[in-house]
Amino acid sequence: MRRRELLGFLAAGGVAYAADLALFLLLRPALGPLPAKGLSFLAGCTAAYLGNALGTYRRRGVRLREYAVFFGVNLAGAAVQAACLGVSHYGLGLTSPLADTVSGLGVGMVLATCLRFWGTRTLVFAAGGRRAPWTG
Repeated sequence: MRRRELLGFLAAGGVAYAADLALFLLLRPALGPLPAKGLSFLAGCTAAYLGNALGTYRRRGVRLREYAVFFGVNLAGAAVQAACLGVSHYGLGLTSPLADTVSGLGVGMVLATCLRFWGTRTLVFAAGGRRAPWTG
């Protein structure tokens, strides 16, 4: 793994997180939390894919099938975050706002970011300049 690759991935993720958060905060009052989060997640995922496809892994270009796999990887990451929050909140009984923040946005975000980096690198943008087999 190259340092430039990791830094590019983290930069694209930071922009995506900002887009996700801003859109969620903008839409939540009008749409409610779940529809707002669904739309903000889609926008954040799209921003992260474009940042990686046009920046970090720019030699590979933008492809719709890659975006679909990238979206799946990001859904898996979101599931990891939700699982960390669920285990902490419901399984361990740690129900304070601080505990929810640490488990979902701390531990969950770290584990999800590791999964997303691995998935982006190996399933979406295959290492060594090769495309993943299903991307054509």
